[in-house]
Amino acid sequence: MKYGKWFVRVNWITLVFIFLVVIAGSFVRITGSGMGCPDWPKCFGQWVPPTDSATLPDNYKDIYSEKRAKKVEKFSNMLSAIGLEESANKIRNDKSILIEQDFNARKTWTEYVNRLFGFMAGNGVLLVFLWIVAKYRQKKLVVVSTVNLLLLVFQAWFGSIVVATNLVPWTITVHMFLALVIIGLQLYIIRIVSTTQQKNIKVSKPFYALVFFIFVVVFAQMFLGTQVREEIDHLTKMGIGREGWAENLGTIFFIHRSSSWIILGLITVMFWISRKRKDLRIIHWAFVMLAIELLSGVILNHFNVPGLVQTAHLLFACILFGILMMATFRLKTNEIA
Repeated sequence: MKYGKWFVRVNWITLVFIFLVVIAGSFVRITGSGMGCPDWPKCFGQWVPPTDSATLPDNYKDIYSEKRAKKVEKFSNMLSAIGLEESANKIRNDKSILIEQDFNARKTWTEYVNRLFGFMAGNGVLLVFLWIVAKYRQKKLVVVSTVNLLLLVFQAWFGSIVVATNLVPWTITVHMFLALVIIGLQLYIIRIVSTTQQKNIKVSKPFYALVFFIFVVVFAQMFLGTQVREEIDHLTKMGIGREGWAENLGTIFFIHRSSSWIILGLITVMFWISRKRKDLRIIHWAFVMLAIELLSGVILNHFNVPGLVQTAHLLFACILFGILMMATFRLKTNEIA
């Protein structure tokens, strides 16, 4: 089936907005702006957030703390219902969740921009779904776009839980995992509808196995990265500043850092094997992205985890994840290259 150019472009634009949400979310986190808007989807009860605390009621902290308590209780009950009693009790007994921050216009608008990107990405996914249902109606596309839309709706709801629980670490990890799944599904849709991405690349079985293994390890590395970020959140709550993070991070950080060099070695082998094949430029780009990713990791380790470099580190990790996923779609072992 032939798909229109604008339909393909909308899918690529939607993917860009999904990446922008991930980047904006990282920036929100490093600036501590996650609680800049205490409610969701509105911000301080307004679609356009305030710029001055003078426009808020004197007891705004009490108002949003009470609303948060109700939402947290509902979420805790849901966790209990599915057997996660220990996690539910931790959230119920964490009194810091109900402490409202002072109004900060910069943090409020940082979080608001993050939500705007989320709104654009959500509308992009919705538009793709409606376009498919109205015009193309291909079963595989209908199923994938439906799942992606439902996941995005769930992701938006879960984002409100992340806010309500005052950024409880494991909720942020789940939030990140769902974002990667959404990226993967959007890439799969692009694989189906884009003529350039439909062109398969013939490789040997060992080479494909190497690419797939690297893809799995990169995904695991991203998960470990979220665990490192949780450790940083814990250190921050203990009063340890940015200058003391690197020396106080534990085993997970050591594994995350050391595994990166293993991935570099594997991708270097992959690049060397494919260096003379012009049709394997996607592998060459993976090598470039990993090199930049590792450089940002070195800077994070040796320069007290600079905030903007954290965002760059996540960005290049997501791009590398996307490139490797697309490679697993396009590489085929029907014939030995």
